[in-house]
Amino acid sequence: MFGDLARDFGQPVMLWQAGILLAALAIAWLLARLLRRTQEQRRRSRYQTLQFGAESLNRAAFPLIGAALVWLARAITGQFMHTSLLDLALVPLFGIGLIYIVFFFARRVFSRDGQIHPWLFLVEKVVSAVVWLGMVLTVMGIQDDVIAWMGSVHFRIANAHMTLLSLITGLLWVGVTMIVAMWPGSAFEDRLMRSKTLDANLKVVVARVGRAAFVLAAVLISLSLVGIDITVLGVFGGALGVGLGFGMQKIASNYVSGFIILLDRSLRIGDTINVSGLQGMVTQIRTRYTVVRGLDGIETLIPNEKLITDVVQNQSSYLTRGYAKVAVQVAYASDVEQAMGLLARAAEGVPRVLREPAPTPYLASFGPDGINLELGFWIEDAATGTSGVRSTVNRNIWRLFSEHGISIPFAQREVRIVGNAVDAMLTPVTMTAPAANQAHSTC
Repeated sequence: MFGDLARDFGQPVMLWQAGILLAALAIAWLLARLLRRTQEQRRRSRYQTLQFGAESLNRAAFPLIGAALVWLARAITGQFMHTSLLDLALVPLFGIGLIYIVFFFARRVFSRDGQIHPWLFLVEKVVSAVVWLGMVLTVMGIQDDVIAWMGSVHFRIANAHMTLLSLITGLLWVGVTMIVAMWPGSAFEDRLMRSKTLDANLKVVVARVGRAAFVLAAVLISLSLVGIDITVLGVFGGALGVGLGFGMQKIASNYVSGFIILLDRSLRIGDTINVSGLQGMVTQIRTRYTVVRGLDGIETLIPNEKLITDVVQNQSSYLTRGYAKVAVQVAYASDVEQAMGLLARAAEGVPRVLREPAPTPYLASFGPDGINLELGFWIEDAATGTSGVRSTVNRNIWRLFSEHGISIPFAQREVRIVGNAVDAMLTPVTMTAPAANQAHSTC
């Protein structure tokens, strides 16, 4: 291409080509700008993942439209003049457009709600390097020689005879099929997560099973395209089963336990649990582990098998309420009915105390110092704590009892000395051993 360009350099045909190229690029810029405005209006109502990938799609519009217009102009003008400049311009336009198109699909696959996956950078760098290398080889005109050389390099992998060209082609097919398969898988997961009719745990299970099915189909299709007999996977599957049975028991058990937790809905995201002395809120439920954020803000990864086999206290209720009670003692001389009425009033107007069921006082028992009363009531959002509510109720009880003359007795004990107290006080005390602080003194 450089030789053809040098041949036409300084000729009038070069000016014609430059004018056609500039006109095509100007039209492509206008069309890309119009398309970008249209996409911007549609993107405002779409979900975040599509917005994240649409940036690459907008960048690909200009080079792709420009490449299409330049190719059309070259096809028309190539019948009566040289098109070396247009041929050279087609290579970077098409190559850069291809890079941004791959970036669009990669961001749809390796991003969730605008968050970048670490694999995205690797995919973008590999794609950029391959496409730029192909553009350089095409411009230099040695792409056929390089392809022939790669086809002549033979090597052996196990019982298969392969060439460098077939290996690279196979890896490209695997990458393309994986991205193509993971794209609908990601779209399926996004739509499923936005559904309001399904349970949250069921969404996670269906989304992960669906994405795994797409990936498995992509692997089988790519292996068939490369020429690998997929029947050999039967032997590999048997070996994998033996490995799971011996060396990967814990890993397999954690994955199975994760699906059990998601399916039976025993734990939900946002639940406050206590397992093996660790108390915190469930923030993520993965297939292998569950993330629990402790009261100190530190997140702990708990294997799912532990959540199945150990005792787990779930402090969150589906009704988001809990039962609490406070105990108080009144003197035997007090009006018990009045005291029980004041107990019911003590819970009125307290934040988070439910009116239905209404707070109920009870006469619990008769104690040695007074009558034991209890007040039972229901608290809203009990998982967030009950100490503050019970403290407020106790303060109201103290205030109401003081206003209405209800006394709270304190323990009183009588000490009786049996026998003649005077004789007992005058009886001398004989010490059989010196006191600890009089070890060196004499009696």
